[in-house]
Amino acid sequence: MQERPGLVTMRGNPLTLLGPELVIGQKAPDFTLVTNDMATVSLSDYAGMALALVSVPSLDTPVCAVETRRFNAEADKLGADVRILTISMDLPFAQKRWCGAMGIDKVETLSDHREASFGQNYGVLIKELRLLARAVFVVDKNGLITYTELVKEIADEPFYAGVLTALAQAQA
Repeated sequence: MQERPGLVTMRGNPLTLLGPELVIGQKAPDFTLVTNDMATVSLSDYAGMALALVSVPSLDTPVCAVETRRFNAEADKLGADVRILTISMDLPFAQKRWCGAMGIDKVETLSDHREASFGQNYGVLIKELRLLARAVFVVDKNGLITYTELVKEIADEPFYAGVLTALAQAQA
């Protein structure tokens, strides 16, 4: 497994990411994730849709909560063939509880806890913590990556306007 040290920090302390760096124009790698109802999903389950794949360390942290609520509010403005998937290492039960408590009903929360396949395939698995780095990948209807953002400091939010613009273009 490829190790990429120092690309992200937590409170200024450098961390190591496991997996490759993904670039715009490449085919989005597959993944196997667990839904809040314990079913498994993969990239092919979203074929023909524009996707924002949003990885966060944990929904139960302040920045992740703000980010997920913001994307949930923005999801209402997107077309029927667009999905925002928020992915973390949180257990599916915890994700379901959190979404219910926060009124999250537009964003799909998915767990990578079982295999860490998203984290490894998208290069956002933090070696030291076995959590996912804060990142966003936009995938168009053809399965190609059209936008990537790896947030340098885990406690910072992503560039929402850039993500939403890329997502609007990905559905065209």
